[in-house]
Amino acid sequence: MALYERYLKLNQRLSSSIFFFGARQTGKSTILKKQFKSAIMFDLLDSELRMRLSLHPTLLYQRLKDEPEGSVVIIDEIQELPQLLNEVHRLISEKHLIFILCGSSARKLKRKGHNTLGGRAYPKYLFPLVSCEIPDFDLERALITGLLPEHYLAKEPYLRLKGYIDIYLKEEILQEALVRNLSGFERFLEVAALTNGEIVNYNNIASDCKISSSTVREYFGILQDTLIGYMIPSFTKTLKRRVVQAPKFYFFDVGVVNYLLGRQVLKRGSVEYGKAFEHLVIQEIIAWIGYVAPSKKLSYWHTYTGLEVDAVIDNEVAIEIKSADEILPKHLKGLKAFGEEWPNARKIVVSLDRFSRKIGDIECLYVKDFFNILWSRGL
Repeated sequence: MALYERYLKLNQRLSSSIFFFGARQTGKSTILKKQFKSAIMFDLLDSELRMRLSLHPTLLYQRLKDEPEGSVVIIDEIQELPQLLNEVHRLISEKHLIFILCGSSARKLKRKGHNTLGGRAYPKYLFPLVSCEIPDFDLERALITGLLPEHYLAKEPYLRLKGYIDIYLKEEILQEALVRNLSGFERFLEVAALTNGEIVNYNNIASDCKISSSTVREYFGILQDTLIGYMIPSFTKTLKRRVVQAPKFYFFDVGVVNYLLGRQVLKRGSVEYGKAFEHLVIQEIIAWIGYVAPSKKLSYWHTYTGLEVDAVIDNEVAIEIKSADEILPKHLKGLKAFGEEWPNARKIVVSLDRFSRKIGDIECLYVKDFFNILWSRGL
């Protein structure tokens, strides 16, 4: 597997304990081993270690109580033993150690009233690869394989994705969520993939899956808690036009959606290609916000008359995403309408048109130029 230089540099800014979350196979363990070579490591996937600590959590305190103040301690897969957080709390308070509590789900930590350290650790997130981390970034490959590190350069990415989804999504999540209706959950995953990037209608999805709308909401909650997907809220600070207020849902990686929908080839110019292209750009924006501007809020704007902007960052930047090879006036209608309400907002259309330029006050950016600007200067 290729070694990528990750954008996130935890070791350059870590001054207090953190919860370090990311979906499976985003590379959390790799980044921690590379950036914290002298840290004390506890891997809770080690069954013997997990068993001993589950029976005697105070062993953690006994092992670490004499370590120097400021020592870094990594506990990988913390969701496997959330009861350890009481000992972590004590070690932070009494011994001033710095913990990196790594996991792929906050769900088990939220349940049953487990200690969440009372603000003594803040969350950080690792996302799939982003364009600036990949030398000679290949857009077409990324659209098919997605950007999980082990998948992007794999010779048979479809088989990798099959293993990822069959082993993780359909086993670990089912077990963690105590899902009893296996066929209903599997059907939900397929329907969620079909509606990826679209406005969520819980009742329609429930009808398609033959489950209740409350169960659909619970399943979406599971995907969010396990970092497999994101709800993007509607931008509702409208001044003139009535807007749709339901959220959109995106899986965390476009490759996962491709597998769930059986897409091994994307034909440029097709509807499926356009949806994958939009998803990939949204995926990159989500990662940029998570790494660089976590206080900013991502939303989308959609009026009842059909005008839409795919991404709105606070009320400062509006971004429309088009897989067109040439940007035409018809592609700018949503941005122009948004600009009538928010004239000071920066307006960008991201596309496959290689001639980056301005049309009026709208920036038309080739997708790779947009990615370069995003990671070099920001929005």
